[in-house]
Amino acid sequence: MTEAQLARIADALERMAPAPGGAPDFSAADAFVWHVAPDRLVPVAEVSRVALPLLLGIDRARDTLLANTVQFAAGLPANNALLWGARGMGKSSLVKAVHAEVRDRGRALTIVEIQREDLPSVGRLLALLRAAPHIRFLLFCDDLSFSHDDQHYKSLKAVLDGGIEGRPPNVVFYATSN
Repeated sequence: MTEAQLARIADALERMAPAPGGAPDFSAADAFVWHVAPDRLVPVAEVSRVALPLLLGIDRARDTLLANTVQFAAGLPANNALLWGARGMGKSSLVKAVHAEVRDRGRALTIVEIQREDLPSVGRLLALLRAAPHIRFLLFCDDLSFSHDDQHYKSLKAVLDGGIEGRPPNVVFYATSN
């Protein structure tokens, strides 16, 4: 093979399987979206959200989720949360508004969104988040749902039930579902 052919093959391989990136720069934003192939956290400059006082009729859910999130951001243990309800009831808006409220109160908290279809990669994401123990992460999955033959739940179940490592103490998981 010629040098040019080898270089072309090497370039093609690099495109197919890029080298893993370095550690994420968590100071770049207070919100990130997880992408796979290649695995990376993409900073979100401005999160689309509404202010917490504008969410009406969900006082109990608001107060409970806010208290849990404030507790977590303060470095204390907290519960994972599933917000369930009909479409358009403000579940996702509540998670994003609570994140903003906690930050407005002076607590450091970084929200990371993972798409349902990327749940099989949640172990790799948690490894990145575990490597930054000084940062508190709210891992958020919007519109979580599974069909009867869907295997994605197994990845999530391993995280929530805890394998040998378990969920990192600096991560809490919030999901919404219809």
